[in-house]
Amino acid sequence: MIYRRKTYKILPEMLEPFNLFFHTYLYPNQRQHGAKLIGRWTNDTHTEIVAIWSYTSKEHYESIETSIRASDLHKQAQKKRQELGPLFLESTQEFLTSTAPSSYHPPKQIVSVAGLITNDANETLLVRNLHRADTMEIPGGQVEEGETLEEAIHREILEETGVAVSLRGITGIYQNVTSGVICVVFRGDYLSGTLQPDGQETPEVVFQELSKDNVDKWITREQLKNRTLDAFTENYLPYEANRVRPYELLTRFEATKEYN
Repeated sequence: MIYRRKTYKILPEMLEPFNLFFHTYLYPNQRQHGAKLIGRWTNDTHTEIVAIWSYTSKEHYESIETSIRASDLHKQAQKKRQELGPLFLESTQEFLTSTAPSSYHPPKQIVSVAGLITNDANETLLVRNLHRADTMEIPGGQVEEGETLEEAIHREILEETGVAVSLRGITGIYQNVTSGVICVVFRGDYLSGTLQPDGQETPEVVFQELSKDNVDKWITREQLKNRTLDAFTENYLPYEANRVRPYELLTRFEATKEYN
């Protein structure tokens, strides 16, 4: 495993335009071709941005860069940069290798949640994520340390869309082997709140009439479409969250098609 540290010198007023460009073009293109983002940071004066990526080898990095340069998204990014003008003053990069034993590294898997939420008009709550701007999708995000899955989906939907929901149950579990993300999908109902996009992550939030007949118009990525269609069937899985020593049941959903 090798790491690439990319450092950008920027003007403070270019922080937000750079962030938007990064999330729309740079990040999805790298991820699509197999790179993994470890993290991205800016300093107190917003004059420097540092991104660290990981690759299995130097050859892996070089093959990804070749694929990116030949991609349509890279061509779109180049065109957008011409429209925007200079996003940064200069950039440098260097490659690093870890000196820590493998036991120091955190678990490779990431747990996320997503929710298919419908309102009284039977419309489905959809968002457009900056990381996947080519498609709409049901809202969700990563589970934080110490959270139950139920707490995480309530928090993520509220943060991304501004609405509160009630949950019926879990309809499916999905794994992205490439990125190490496991996603647990819930089915639920709108309770309250006004749709409010999160400008940092979800610039577009809508309730949209959705069905098998028109899902391709709104959700263009196959894996996101599959989990959405599965959720419509309402085949619920049992789910239980608890603490131990001593045992305490925190929440439970039954395996049933029925809900209250």
